[in-house]
Amino acid sequence: MTTAYDALMAYTRDTEALGQIAGRLGWDQETTMPRGAAAQRSEEIGALESVLHARRMDPRVADWLAEAEATSDEAKAHLRHIRRSFERASKVPGDLAAELARTTSVAQGIWAEARANDDFAAFAPTLERVLDLRRQEGAALADGGDPYDALLQDYEPGATAAELDAMFGALRPRLVDLRDTVLGAPAPAQLTGSFDESAQMKLSRHIAKTFGYDMSRGRVDKAVHPFSSGSGNDVRITTRTNPLDPFNCIYSTIHEVGHAAYEQNIDQAYLLTPLGSGVSMGVHESQSRIYENQLGRSRAFTGWLHGQMVEAFGDFGINDPDAFFATVNRVHRGFIRTESDEVQYNLHVLLRFDLERRMIDGSLDVADLEEAWNTRFEADFGYPVDRPSNGVLQDVHWSVGLFGYFATYTLGNVYAGCLHEALRKAVPDLDAQLAAGDTSAATGWLRDNLQRHGGLYEPREVIERACGFAPSEAPLLAYLEAKFGAIYGL
Repeated sequence: MTTAYDALMAYTRDTEALGQIAGRLGWDQETTMPRGAAAQRSEEIGALESVLHARRMDPRVADWLAEAEATSDEAKAHLRHIRRSFERASKVPGDLAAELARTTSVAQGIWAEARANDDFAAFAPTLERVLDLRRQEGAALADGGDPYDALLQDYEPGATAAELDAMFGALRPRLVDLRDTVLGAPAPAQLTGSFDESAQMKLSRHIAKTFGYDMSRGRVDKAVHPFSSGSGNDVRITTRTNPLDPFNCIYSTIHEVGHAAYEQNIDQAYLLTPLGSGVSMGVHESQSRIYENQLGRSRAFTGWLHGQMVEAFGDFGINDPDAFFATVNRVHRGFIRTESDEVQYNLHVLLRFDLERRMIDGSLDVADLEEAWNTRFEADFGYPVDRPSNGVLQDVHWSVGLFGYFATYTLGNVYAGCLHEALRKAVPDLDAQLAAGDTSAATGWLRDNLQRHGGLYEPREVIERACGFAPSEAPLLAYLEAKFGAIYGL
């Protein structure tokens, strides 16, 4: 006899599979889709989103949830996720969900063209439309509460803006002080020369495998904005190349491998279920950041990477591994969040977090956004934005409606700081292994203590279980101040 729980899980499995197809459409749009297909693709994505939204709020789901009995921790977690999704979908009108999908699909192309032309005015009307739709959605979800908090739940369940504001408020002054002190000290050498882009891609695929990325269930392609897509047995990543900056390709790849490894390492029993994906974007970002920074930019690993760079590109002017480590971690002036060093990265995120909260609550109009961005940037970084593509137009996120997403980048860095502290205690010879290009102990610890659980636990709970203590900003700040203090002789 089929139970209500069995019926619900069979139905949910099909919904999850359709969601994966929607994700594949997004991957294709960013990698191989012909430019002329954009309008048609927006209709396809909108139609599929309508189907998904209808499935998520199907009345049968409510009936099954009322009758289903959980006989295990996994079953309880499944019901928690399904109930959360059903309640959310039931609050958002179907026509609003479909209009959001259609609008953001088209908006992405308009943003890309405006960015290429450094023309914020050309994008502003579209952003106003996206913002209006997301405000409507936030209001529907909030039930009289804070719409921004309601939107935040899409990316970090259980988090609140007030909580994050307190954590970020503790980070910002020490990061600004560290930035000012470091930039006042003599800088390490900068990488110069030209680096063959095909050789960069070859090296990036080798490094992806070094960090445990299973190429039989994934692939590495190029895109304007690197990303990871999919879960389970089809997890794809993209990177980008610049002949003058191979680090962009290498570390974008390691970053996205962190995301992809999380998805590939989730227990196969959870495939195409609500537990079969990363539990939140903050936890997801913790994996990409610890792979990229605490592991990939460590003195031990960069010693190994230096040899790989010489093999791939020949003599590139930095012959000493210690000097190479300093170059990899060079703190530098710049405008682009994704190209920022560890010291300044979170300042970029905090700027966006504060501005998008004001846009959602109505205290900042789109017409005033560019000026507000430029003013805040100069206050935190000490120099003015030179053009919109280096400022308010640099990120794709707002064009696709991801209000509430940016906060998870810094939250992920905070989580990564905590995980790194616990990892060092668990693997005392970590540096010796990384120096040999062996990441298996580190990635294995992350797999066993965090990644395999997928959505089984709530976000903060899975971090606390892995670390043995409640997450806070303290380990991240201690790590940054010690690392860059040593590099810059502070």
